Amino acid sequence: MQPTERLLAGPPLDGRAEPLSRHHARLGSLPPLSPDQMVGALEATGLLGRGGAGFPVGRKWRAILEQQGGAAPVVVANGAEGEPESAKDRVLMTHRPHLVIDGAVLAARTLGADRVELYLGREHTQAVAAMRAAVEERPAHDRRLLHIVEAPIGYVAGESTAVVHYVNSKDARPTTTPPRMSERGVRNRPTLVQNVESLAQAALIARHGPDWFRERGRGANRGTALVTIAGPVRHEGVAEIELGTPLAELVEIAGGLTGTPQAVLVGGYFGTWAPIEAAWSLPLEPASLQAAGLTFGCGLVRLLDARSCGVDYSARIMDFLAAGSALQCGPCKFGLADLAGASGRVAAFDARPTDLYDIDRWTGLVTGRGACRHPDGAAQQMGTAMAVFADDFASHVHRRRCLASGAMIGARR
Repeated sequence: MQPTERLLAGPPLDGRAEPLSRHHARLGSLPPLSPDQMVGALEATGLLGRGGAGFPVGRKWRAILEQQGGAAPVVVANGAEGEPESAKDRVLMTHRPHLVIDGAVLAARTLGADRVELYLGREHTQAVAAMRAAVEERPAHDRRLLHIVEAPIGYVAGESTAVVHYVNSKDARPTTTPPRMSERGVRNRPTLVQNVESLAQAALIARHGPDWFRERGRGANRGTALVTIAGPVRHEGVAEIELGTPLAELVEIAGGLTGTPQAVLVGGYFGTWAPIEAAWSLPLEPASLQAAGLTFGCGLVRLLDARSCGVDYSARIMDFLAAGSALQCGPCKFGLADLAGASGRVAAFDARPTDLYDIDRWTGLVTGRGACRHPDGAAQQMGTAMAVFADDFASHVHRRRCLASGAMIGARR
């Protein structure tokens, strides 16, 4: 079974970027749509942002378009991709950089922006090189518009207010709202921060129309999406799927299983755990996942092998998220540190008597209280881990033994 190909259609994904000449020969130039036509097309598709939050793209563009007078807007193409196991954005930027740039230029044209910031994760060296080379291939009027900013390494560096903060002041920490970025962002101008996959989708919608986009998709959410699949499958990596593709079919696209999965993390480190039997037939689309208490997030699908310890894996994620916070408000500075400490002790068979109770209590306390949604995502991951791996959490504490791996007290993390 082959994955759907729209964003990744074209030359093989062999590490080389599609050059501008071949990109134009394959897709042609962007059509001359009016701002209302373009934003209306996005609204008609129901396209949701692919950066993790899933906010409607058309509504986001409309908010900028409705700003009357004042300074010209700024467009930021967000390619930070700080999610450790996600590779979709870097694959897209490495192989189809001109499709991303088309989307950014299209957004600028539609919204009347005179500046586009290409915000690229500096650790993604191949993607950054491909995007730099692609900018040099563009005509002079595009080159004057486009500016590359290398984002610092860090999970929160890709959060939209942190993106604006870094572009303005080289400080990649989230800021509070108001004002909304649609009112005042980069250089105090109205600012659109949009994930690079969302922009690439917009570039295809401009060429082919909203009906074409909606031809694909098996549920409430239409179109295609890039997903990263990891774990016991034959071919880990990035695939483009119809939204609504069941997990079982994605595994088939990835070459089938190489082990026996016990659970799946859907949506990345801010995502949600589910038992494999509950998730196996579940459609991978935001609406269906939300109805099941899960989240599509950044499109990461991580299968956990039956011999791997879910307690240890979730504790490692919590370590990462606690260390990667901006440390500028109490829920992150203290709450996530406490959650990381307690979950780490449980994973290492060194739990305190109240650790399980405290983890459950603290996940509720930090939610909704941060300067950004970083503590919310961390708490969501840990809360669902506690539910899915409940027996193993209890065994780690009360029997000092891991049900999955067989490890016992004395093991080192």
